[in-house]
Amino acid sequence: MTGPRGEYLEQIRRGGVALSPELAAAFASVPREAFVPDGFQRRDGTRVRPADPEFLPAVYSDDVLVTKMDGRTPTSSSSQPSLMAVMIEALEVTPGLRVLEVGAGTGYNAALLASLGASVTSIDVQKDVAVRARTALARAGIAGVRVEHADGYTGLPEERFDRVIVTVGIAGVSPHWLEQLSPDGFVLAPVVHAGTHPILKVSRTNVSAPNVSHTNVGAPNVGAPNVGAPNVGLTNVSLPNVSDANVSDANVRGPHVTGRPICAAGFMQASGPLNADFPGAFPPPASALAELTSYAPPRFDPPLTEGNYRDLWYAAGAWNRRASHAAVPGRQQSCLALLDRTGSAGAVIPPDGSVWAGGDEAEAYASLAAGILDDWVAAGRPPLQAWQVTLEPAGPIWVPSSYQVPDRRVRHGRPSGS
Repeated sequence: MTGPRGEYLEQIRRGGVALSPELAAAFASVPREAFVPDGFQRRDGTRVRPADPEFLPAVYSDDVLVTKMDGRTPTSSSSQPSLMAVMIEALEVTPGLRVLEVGAGTGYNAALLASLGASVTSIDVQKDVAVRARTALARAGIAGVRVEHADGYTGLPEERFDRVIVTVGIAGVSPHWLEQLSPDGFVLAPVVHAGTHPILKVSRTNVSAPNVSHTNVGAPNVGAPNVGAPNVGLTNVSLPNVSDANVSDANVRGPHVTGRPICAAGFMQASGPLNADFPGAFPPPASALAELTSYAPPRFDPPLTEGNYRDLWYAAGAWNRRASHAAVPGRQQSCLALLDRTGSAGAVIPPDGSVWAGGDEAEAYASLAAGILDDWVAAGRPPLQAWQVTLEPAGPIWVPSSYQVPDRRVRHGRPSGS
């Protein structure tokens, strides 16, 4: 294979993915251009059409292709192929596996799954998106995929699945998906965490949760940050119980639901119950911050790699529910931030480990940021994948409530609602 398609697999591998032979064959055989017949929009907002000379090179790049906008907000796309590959590999697909895909997108992801032998049901709340995905799958000659116009939160109540894969950013996991899982099944979903959407592998067991000692931080503290004595163990957030009367009480309240982060990611945000607000939710990202002052010099030379920075970012979110990200003047990429009650001030930690802060509570938030850096280094810089997450019901969804790095002494001195 020559041309853009010939370079496609190497681009995906350069994204850090170890492709299995089966998945490599799927990427090589499924024509991505068949799923964007009307063109797409790049990250920078430029429109690419099939007649453009850069169409095929752009299609066969390791990048997201945006296919629908609502004003300036993307509402449907073909995800970055290397991220698709990581998620598909994590699904552990075998022939005949029943997969529910929440968010049909262009249909390309479902086509890859079907090429691996999965029996795929893809649902989308946007009727036009579902129709286009169904048409594209037929155009590409892909069998083994059923596309339905349906509410992703509800899923398909009369059916059972071995896997649920979610292709849109969510605040928490629908209890309906947990009900529709086979006993050994799991959900793979981008669950919001500190302003990002790391992929979380979520499983359920119908036994009581183990009796572990939690550091209970209660509801969010709306006052100034209160730095207490260091604790060892879990960070826990008190949450209200699920209130969806359509979900059977026995199935929802009985299971112990846990998750494991797979990789860092960013996704378009879902709407409706899958984006429900709840006490202790992370603040939204800040597009701009108050004037920042240096509170601590760089501590990492050279600066953290992108992967290590995401590891630090995940730890910050596990330890402090004010963690998010913010645009910082003079920096091309947004930075890890602890945002104060206004959402426009607080502290920032760039990849070099320096601490900058601004606003009325700058000193307190700078202290919190420095403490996170100290604790992450003292814990041995745990990678994102080392964390174990416990989920609990909060309104209509199950959300991460406590975080642990098994077999490590992870110290923290921050109430997560600070």
